[in-house]
Amino acid sequence: MESPAPRKRMRGSLKQTKMKSLKPVSRLIIALASLLMISAYFVPLWQILMWAPQYPEGLEMDIWINNITGDVKVISALNHYIGMKHIEVEMFPEFGYMIYIVGFLIGFGLLTALLNRRLMLWLFSILLVATAVAALVDFWLWGYDYGHNLDPTAAINIPGMSYQPPLIGTKQLLNFTAFSGPDIGGWLFMASGVAIIGTLAYEIYTSKKKA
Repeated sequence: MESPAPRKRMRGSLKQTKMKSLKPVSRLIIALASLLMISAYFVPLWQILMWAPQYPEGLEMDIWINNITGDVKVISALNHYIGMKHIEVEMFPEFGYMIYIVGFLIGFGLLTALLNRRLMLWLFSILLVATAVAALVDFWLWGYDYGHNLDPTAAINIPGMSYQPPLIGTKQLLNFTAFSGPDIGGWLFMASGVAIIGTLAYEIYTSKKKA
């Protein structure tokens, strides 16, 4: 007669494997959140706004996944007076590979929903957080170089003055008030990330509750 011990171990192993699978609602949320990231290809991700007494209507610069639009020429010309570089798409090497990074995240998310493994959800969440942190650090580094690496022969030269734009929020730069923050695509991307991490938290909570 077969010992009950191996049977118990087998049932325990099957139960553990089942617990590592995702719930149907979690898989649906992961798939929808991943598809929502496709919006990054069609709407701007970030925006920089500037106001001054001579520009009460404001100036706008929209940052897309591979382009910059808006009042770029006007902002670039104004910034050049204080020694900042002209803003051009070519100065952002990130535009050359961001489309592939976002595409990889979308594919990884859909694969997570398809393979139905919690480990994949963990990896997906870590990838999203790492990508967001890397993007913010990269933007801060660009802003630092753009605002500190000034032409000493510029028309307006104030010793010790720097013009680094804000990472998030508002900042006073001479007579301009500058704002930097997510645009439509950025908010949608953040909503996707919150949904994914929230789903992971839900999976962990329900698993502990069952245990």
